[in-house]
Amino acid sequence: MEYYDCFASSYANARAKFLKAAVAARGDVRSFLHPAKKAPDGGPLAIDVACFGDRKAARQALFISGTHGQEGFSGSAVQIGWLQSGGAGRLPAGLGVVLVHGLNPYGFAHFTRTTENNVDLNRNFVDRDAGPAPANPHYEALHEDLLIRDWTDAENLRVNGVLEGFAKAHGQSALFDTLARGQYLHQDGLMYGGKDREWSNRTLETIVQETLAGAGRVAFIDWHTGIGDYGKPFFLSFNEAGGPLFQRACDWWGKENVDGVRPHGMERPNYTGLVFHGVQRFLGNREMCGAVIEFGTRGLGMRRVLRLDQWLRRQHGLDPDVRATLQADMMDAFCPFDGQWRRDTLDYGLKLTDQALAGLSSW
Repeated sequence: MEYYDCFASSYANARAKFLKAAVAARGDVRSFLHPAKKAPDGGPLAIDVACFGDRKAARQALFISGTHGQEGFSGSAVQIGWLQSGGAGRLPAGLGVVLVHGLNPYGFAHFTRTTENNVDLNRNFVDRDAGPAPANPHYEALHEDLLIRDWTDAENLRVNGVLEGFAKAHGQSALFDTLARGQYLHQDGLMYGGKDREWSNRTLETIVQETLAGAGRVAFIDWHTGIGDYGKPFFLSFNEAGGPLFQRACDWWGKENVDGVRPHGMERPNYTGLVFHGVQRFLGNREMCGAVIEFGTRGLGMRRVLRLDQWLRRQHGLDPDVRATLQADMMDAFCPFDGQWRRDTLDYGLKLTDQALAGLSSW
């Protein structure tokens, strides 16, 4: 199996490859069509779900791709690779697997990280019944100065100066936390978590209810890209640090990989509204063990790319060739075209999937 058999150049092609592989592996496939949005070519947008193994087993795995649009190309490739390499046929008795492909199909198809409402889906899963959305006062103070007016070197240098000034006053970890934790007031800003639940959020709750109704123990992976060394996996487990589920994640993937890791060498931000947290809530008191698994790309250089994504979302009437050129830069940042990166991350993804399933089987 070659890496290019698993990666795709468009959302439509990734979706077609996934569905073909899922059907060939005799999965139970269901598609949740987006009720209001289409792909750029007018084609459908959907969250596709494929179930394998024992659908009624108490031990189930939930593996998600495409929470952040462009990052879906990598997670999709791992899911397709697992199917093409016979992963479904190797499942032991008493185990089920649920693959969720393209959780944010709008972003996946339109080459943007966020949803149709410019919402960072991985900040949208706050518990809105528990009170107002979390505040991010430092971001509030910085927001206007972080908005790129024109995509020029001068404007990017200006914003870099703003960030450097904040870091000098508060520290690099505080800056990372401010930019990454999530904010809920500025739809045109970074890491906007939304004022309400997105369609993908509500649909994932339905998927959990329908596919994991009988699950007592769940293994979880949400595939992402950006953080970590180039082409290497980086683990963010949001199970309670030091607790038994966190220890189990360490057992699956190695304590040195999971415990005490520092994204970009800094303290981990106080992320709010993660898919991880949402699935935990949907499961109620049932146990879930797992992680967000990133594949490293440009390190802190991703800050510039995130600004580019937001700037492009605000542009109407931009020269199509300019837009395509800048989107290619973003695509390469979220899912590098480098064949070695794609080969390595696919290999890592298949290995980490098998490790999670082996751990789930013995749980």
